[in-house]
Amino acid sequence: MKSSLVLVAVVLTFSAEAFIPHVRRPALLRPVAVSSSIKIFTAKNASEIAFEEVESYRDGMSITRSGTNENKVMDVVMKFGGSSLADKDRIDHVANLIKNQIEAGYRPRAVVCSAMGKTTNSLLSAGEFALEGRVNVDAIRTLHQSTMNHFEYSQHIIDDVNALLDECQDMLNGVRMIQELSPKSLDQLVSYGERCSVRIMAARLNQLGVPAQAFDAWDVGMITDSEFGDAKILAESEDAIRNAFDRIDPNIVSVVTGFIGHDPNKRITTLGRGGSDLTATQIGAALKLDEIQVWKDVDGILTSDPRLVPNAVPVGDVSYEEASELAYFGAQVLHPIAMQPAMKHNVPVRVKNSYNPSAVGTIIRNRKETERLVTAITYKRDIKLMDIESTQMLGAYGFLARVFGEFEKHKLSVDVLASSEVSVSLTLDKKQKDAEIDGLMRDLGSCAKVTCHKDRSILTLITDVGRSSEVLATVFRVFSTCGIKVEMMSQGASKVNISFIVKDESLERAILELHKCFFEETCSVEPFKPEAGRNKTLLVV
Repeated sequence: MKSSLVLVAVVLTFSAEAFIPHVRRPALLRPVAVSSSIKIFTAKNASEIAFEEVESYRDGMSITRSGTNENKVMDVVMKFGGSSLADKDRIDHVANLIKNQIEAGYRPRAVVCSAMGKTTNSLLSAGEFALEGRVNVDAIRTLHQSTMNHFEYSQHIIDDVNALLDECQDMLNGVRMIQELSPKSLDQLVSYGERCSVRIMAARLNQLGVPAQAFDAWDVGMITDSEFGDAKILAESEDAIRNAFDRIDPNIVSVVTGFIGHDPNKRITTLGRGGSDLTATQIGAALKLDEIQVWKDVDGILTSDPRLVPNAVPVGDVSYEEASELAYFGAQVLHPIAMQPAMKHNVPVRVKNSYNPSAVGTIIRNRKETERLVTAITYKRDIKLMDIESTQMLGAYGFLARVFGEFEKHKLSVDVLASSEVSVSLTLDKKQKDAEIDGLMRDLGSCAKVTCHKDRSILTLITDVGRSSEVLATVFRVFSTCGIKVEMMSQGASKVNISFIVKDESLERAILELHKCFFEETCSVEPFKPEAGRNKTLLVV
């Protein structure tokens, strides 16, 4: 009998580690349920067959995910800041919170973590001390090691975190020796906080029976430009994030570093203010998840600052535009830049309280569903009000161009502005350098009279400016009754805010009285009612 050549391969159970480089346990993909039965192949080698098995398994997961409604879960990204991860107790609380959310029907595709507590500030201080010739990271070591010891982590987790802390100390020794700490080096230095934090959080989740894997942000596609200290996420990051998460079992919690990324040359960068929020919204938007959850220490977005207004209450829902204005004018919400990915892909953002998980929180989406006259009251203290009045350009064009040309020259940005043909009033916040402001005033002195008033505040109402007459009628009645002088007013181009400039000393009373009128129904004046105002003349002074 003529014999034929037959290749026999034994297909054994395998894990994704054979196919995904740089992946550490637990495996990104669950082991494929393949028995050790014999299969006959005539043209393909074992590695080709294994690759097809992985692809077939992934396809099967996709079918299961989109199959019946009864298996539907809500895919989310969850972000926790440093205060939520301050110590071992908070780590444990957040890990159990995540577990409870999973049991409630949420599936966190990613959990974005900031550094533990004040670690970022401690690292910055350590950098300054290294420039002075002293290297000491004992306090940072103690925080992380005591947390790991408390949870009795396995040795490989302890070794991973200690290796990062050793690397951090070696870097600081280098700073001490060369007496230089560049923006590039500073970004690398502060990155150790987030990188230690995610490993500790992932380990605690695994102890609680929640499969989790720690990732540095660049390993899941966070690609930025090379502007160290204030890097911008590049457009290609979206595809990179999707490709990275396509390889991750959706039932494994990816614990991802916030605030940091890699530039195209694989150098560590930081994202600047609101960086961890931006990491979360970028991942949530790229994956088009059902919701982005930002966990803070308040029950969502409040009607005002609870430190000033004890009766401030949560707002159920706001639009992206309202949330951006609230953040810009001082409210502790998402940074406006962090809102942009969610706005682009219309992914809702929910602000929740990690200390009170049962609170519904505030949902931020494309369009608010609750009709109200005023959404919230926010403010900025310690700003400067500058009045610029032309002395030689009455009736001529070019005045505003000259003014803003000087602002560009001195790298000064404006918060609020009101203008006419020959005069401009505007505000500058406390971040602007006094030397640059003085230089601006000198340069404008040749064509304008410039005065600068200190100790001013911006009081901003987030409202529907289509109903501004109703709002302003009540506001000016309150201000008149309380003797509060408005030095400037601006109605935002965004159509959701009206801002008033008042003296710092008047701010607190103004906010308290307005909050009573718009949210507590205990107004010190009779609020203006449109139906009562018909066929009458309302004079506002």
